[in-house]
Amino acid sequence: MTTLLLGMSLGFAAGISPGPLLTLVITRTLARGFGAGLRVAVAPLLTDLPIILISALLFGVLPAALEIALTAAGGFFIIFLGLETMRSARHARLEQGAAGAQPASTDLWHGVLVNALSPHPWLFWITVGGPILTSAWRTSAWHAFAFLLGFYCLLVGGKIALAFAVAGGRRHLTDVWYRRLLLLSGLVLCIFGALLFWRLVQTIL
Repeated sequence: MTTLLLGMSLGFAAGISPGPLLTLVITRTLARGFGAGLRVAVAPLLTDLPIILISALLFGVLPAALEIALTAAGGFFIIFLGLETMRSARHARLEQGAAGAQPASTDLWHGVLVNALSPHPWLFWITVGGPILTSAWRTSAWHAFAFLLGFYCLLVGGKIALAFAVAGGRRHLTDVWYRRLLLLSGLVLCIFGALLFWRLVQTIL
């Protein structure tokens, strides 16, 4: 029970913490509805297994070079998504937003790329999650499972709940405010991308 509660508390904190993936959940929900936000929200379920395995096996070797590479790639991709969102906001209309021109799988893969290229999940599993999971596994497989269950239920669940709330409010938006919110979301994504580059500069220097 203690391990489960620890996983839940860490997952809740990570699920509602501001960041590129949470912003993308909001952006996609505004643009395409709850289904799009849901697809982005579940991205950690697809990306985190290799991150956990690599972190557990090599977490004493990887951090420096991996963080630099991920930060650069993640910064570029997040800024690209932000600029695309801001560009599309100029002529966006709510009636068109739910369907969109892109296939539904695009939302999922954008979420996967943002999460995989962000240094934050890597650093979490290298510095915090990996040691906790290893310690829980040494106690029993059930302890490790309880930690992962609690963590991902709250990590993904928090983002799904936010997507649901945004989708509910979306029905009351006018086209003008819809464009403004999309523009703001795109700007926030660009800021997160720029912060990743600032972090890269600090790491190198």
